[in-house]
Amino acid sequence: MQPSGHVEVSARLLSAMLRERECAPRATLLAQQAAELVPGGAAIVYVLNAGDPPTVPSTWTAKAVAGEIGLDDPTVPLESGGLGTLAEQQQPLLFSGNELTREDYAHLHARRTLVSLAYIPIMVNDVLVGALEVASFEGAIASADVEVLTDLVDHAGPGLVSATQYEDERNSLLESVSRLTQLYDLEKVFSATLEMDELQPLITSKTREMLGVQAVNLWFVKDQNELLLMDQSGIDPTAAVGSSQKTGEGYIAEVSDSNEPLLIDDEKDERLARRNPSGVEGGPFSVMACPLVTHEKQVGIIEAINKMDGSPFDEDDLFLLNSISESVAIALNNAGLLQAERKVEILEMLVTVSQEITSTLNLERVLQTIVNAPQAVIPYERAAVALERGGKYKLAAVTGLTQADADAPDIAPLNDILRWVMLSEEVVDVRQHGTEIDAEREETRAKFQNYFETSGMRAFYAIPLTDDTGRVGVLGLESSDPDFLSPAHLEILQVLAAQATVALRNAQMYKEVPFISLLEPVLEKKRKFMALGKRRRTLTIAAAAAALIFLAAFPLPLRVDGDAVVAPLHSAQIEPEVEGVVSRVYVREGDHVTPDQVIAELADWEARSALAEAQAKYQTVLLQMNRSLAGNDGSEAGVQRVQADFWKSEVARDQELLDKMKLRSPIAGLVATPHVENMVGRRLQYGDSFAEVVDTSRAIVDVAVEDTDSGLLRAGSHASVKLNSFPTRIFRGDVIIVSPRGILQGDSRVFFARVALSNTDGAIRAGMEGQGKVRVGWYPAGYVLFRKPLLWIYSRAWSWFGV
Repeated sequence: MQPSGHVEVSARLLSAMLRERECAPRATLLAQQAAELVPGGAAIVYVLNAGDPPTVPSTWTAKAVAGEIGLDDPTVPLESGGLGTLAEQQQPLLFSGNELTREDYAHLHARRTLVSLAYIPIMVNDVLVGALEVASFEGAIASADVEVLTDLVDHAGPGLVSATQYEDERNSLLESVSRLTQLYDLEKVFSATLEMDELQPLITSKTREMLGVQAVNLWFVKDQNELLLMDQSGIDPTAAVGSSQKTGEGYIAEVSDSNEPLLIDDEKDERLARRNPSGVEGGPFSVMACPLVTHEKQVGIIEAINKMDGSPFDEDDLFLLNSISESVAIALNNAGLLQAERKVEILEMLVTVSQEITSTLNLERVLQTIVNAPQAVIPYERAAVALERGGKYKLAAVTGLTQADADAPDIAPLNDILRWVMLSEEVVDVRQHGTEIDAEREETRAKFQNYFETSGMRAFYAIPLTDDTGRVGVLGLESSDPDFLSPAHLEILQVLAAQATVALRNAQMYKEVPFISLLEPVLEKKRKFMALGKRRRTLTIAAAAAALIFLAAFPLPLRVDGDAVVAPLHSAQIEPEVEGVVSRVYVREGDHVTPDQVIAELADWEARSALAEAQAKYQTVLLQMNRSLAGNDGSEAGVQRVQADFWKSEVARDQELLDKMKLRSPIAGLVATPHVENMVGRRLQYGDSFAEVVDTSRAIVDVAVEDTDSGLLRAGSHASVKLNSFPTRIFRGDVIIVSPRGILQGDSRVFFARVALSNTDGAIRAGMEGQGKVRVGWYPAGYVLFRKPLLWIYSRAWSWFGV
């Protein structure tokens, strides 16, 4: 019969353990109680961890330590010392300190001489689940003490097992939540790009990282009977990127035909033998494959090869891969839609360019279209056209320049390259990756090594413009991106080169047609003038002279005008830095706010609670540290000092988190979000838009100026704008910038003069249209009145006789 005192101890222990739900606190209670039952005692509670997978050896894990004893490592091998003997015999063991060697308890770290050492197995339903290790430093442990400890363990054992099961269930739930979070993050990563070339390696690498496998293969459906391996992450010696598999050639084709997921968990499966007939090291011993289906259409197969831990795949792994495949299929479908849309854009661009260069015989216009228009769909940074006529070379057009000066410092290197390329009858495609230049000939590598260093470019592509009658010239494109041309772009350039060759040949032939018929109206006017009387001729000459003097000497202000559009106002999106629920909103639509003004707050009770808890723990640790210092316990004070530093950083972090609960305006302006006060109670995720603040103090108006007038524009010029919304009001301001690149508007190219206008009353709004005039200086009246026809005549004359 047990002593009443022991019964009371067990009851208190069980009552205290019931108040705890986790294994560590319950084990601590057991260890403390066991240490108190022996003189000068110390106790450690272990839990037996079975190996998972079975190839991994079992171990003891220390869950609690009480008394003057410690462990260098909380994980102890199953066969270590007395614990190993306990695992074999599964019954209480008692050892005297005299009969023990240091190797028998090498896992223990004790500062005092060990008198006795006892091991009590923790058995539940006749299964060993743990152990209680009790050491005595003052008196020997008696057999009666072992019986008491055994009875104590019998009562506490089920509590430890139930706590362990609770933790396993909780960890399983947390793992499920973590997996769902990973799937959500994975879907966001896949949706973040629509570029197929970037998406494919992203899919394989992220899937491999999430599954923890040796390799992931991404197969695309090439046609009804064949699949093509498009991308691979990891090492799969049995398949290389670019390889294909047809119906009946392997399990990938079987998955495609059946449209059902596949799991192979037996390394002796004949399908794996067919995949790796030569038995190459690192080949598949376990495989998963899932079809990628979107809108009832299969786009490919995703395949996972070999788990990194050496275990075979199971149904849970297949379920996870199948979940990933849904996100992959959606992302690939979106990227495919973008590719289709780009093909439509490419066709539209080709049609537009073709119409523009074939609708005119103006050589300059044809050249400008060739070097500028394709930039809408081909990502080059600069293009140039060089012409050959009668054996002579000439740089004719460069992107962004109305006139190509071959001797200009930034144009001369390009001119030299095009002159060298003109000697070749083939396409020249040179790219530089890192320090390596991709070119077959050493001469080509040396020439472009110097050119790329001076120009900053990393890719050059030139295509000859030839027809049945000979060579017209060459078209060159360059970019700082060595891979700026895709196969689709190369196809576009082939078509564009053919169209450009025809258009340039026609424009050159048109320029050679005689224009003698233009002189006939002039001769007719002269005959009529000579037929007049002398007095009338004199008066006419005098009037003409006066008109010439007026036109040559009288100054007039020159203004260039164009359509004006108010650009979007400067605005700022207010987004939360942390997730939370809006608790207060301090503004309404139309309210004026200042920079850094708090316009709303998120519910911060959790942040305040965390801050208060961290501050309390920080103060507690400081008190404990001071108490240790007062007791001359330097080591304990050092430990407390480390904890104090930790909680101090936690206080700072929680304070920063609390500050992020306030949403502030980054600029001064007006709140533009309707019904922003109704956002109270809404949960905001990181990056969600809460409100928009618009700066209405100043407006920017884009005045479209024709290409022929763009050379007169200067920053700082005065400008006047009349908007259709205010027909009787004129807004005045200054040009702050002239756009460096022109755009095609109708049949002409325009440049934008951006005019800054004061908008203190907020009358000007984005999207308003009207007319704008920019004052570019004082010039003779004749230049102001006849500037455009004179420029037209000059351009005609230059095209006929200029060099």
